[in-house]
Amino acid sequence: MAAPLGLHLEFGGGAELLFDGVKNHHVTLPGQSDPWDMKQLLAWIRGNMLKERPELFMQGDTVRPGILVLINDADWELMGELEYQLQDQDNVVFISTLHGG
Repeated sequence: MAAPLGLHLEFGGGAELLFDGVKNHHVTLPGQSDPWDMKQLLAWIRGNMLKERPELFMQGDTVRPGILVLINDADWELMGELEYQLQDQDNVVFISTLHGG
């Protein structure tokens, strides 16, 4: 069984409003038999952290278009997106690029 993972999650560009207005979160994901990946992290965020309007953050099992995701300061598209296997102390940033006008 894999050990629990400590992660730093950051929400910005308005995405923090869906998380009680809190931008920075230090979370510990429970240990499990398979390594944690981004798809599992997003499901965990939806079930444990997202306070309101999940449709503004997620679409299906991924983030909705218009939300930039960085893993350790690199675009998640370069890291494998949903398949990226999380490492202890990873820094995952979600930035909404959608703004009202």
